[in-house]
Amino acid sequence: MQKHDLQLKQEIEALIFASEEAVTLQMIRNITGIELDSGELHAIIERLNQEYAETGRTFQVHRIAGGYRFLARPEFSPILKKLFAPIIRKRLSQSHLEVLAVIAYHQPVTRGEIQQIRGVSPDYAIDRLLHRGFIEVRGRADSPGKPLQYGTTTDFLDLFHLSSLKELPKLREIKEILQEQEEQEYLTRQEGMEAAFSNNYQEETIQEHEKQQ
Repeated sequence: MQKHDLQLKQEIEALIFASEEAVTLQMIRNITGIELDSGELHAIIERLNQEYAETGRTFQVHRIAGGYRFLARPEFSPILKKLFAPIIRKRLSQSHLEVLAVIAYHQPVTRGEIQQIRGVSPDYAIDRLLHRGFIEVRGRADSPGKPLQYGTTTDFLDLFHLSSLKELPKLREIKEILQEQEEQEYLTRQEGMEAAFSNNYQEETIQEHEKQQ
């Protein structure tokens, strides 16, 4: 590889590594000043990922939300979910997640339609989701009053590591995921109760033994 090609590959790697959002082809063109086409960029990303795989790295560059980001390899997903689940819950409340899910699966959708689906007013959640940049106004519905319609943004795709809305899990898959989570939580509670019972039993046995001495 020529020195110029190596420098360009390193610059692209550095941009993707340092950015807090997906790095697009146009961003790379603007910053590097080089008129790359999509095929050339894809080839560079492939070379980077090949190097990461050969050296046993736990990450690779993924195409997400119209750009590129560093993400962990799929086999590390289970352990990373344990790390990031509390963070996502802090960023979005349960009601916000529910409204976001309705918008994602039914977009473009109005406030009234969201309320019909959820049974409660989505006004506060919509305002917060707009403020956070996860949804946007898509226009007005062709119905009385011309209410605003909402849809998800690239920030939504980035948040859930999706390259497009086509990667949204099916409703059946969501139910299975929730069921697995409920089963795991139940098992965790059971293990905690058994551990507590075992500790109490051990303490009582020690105390009884001390009394006999």
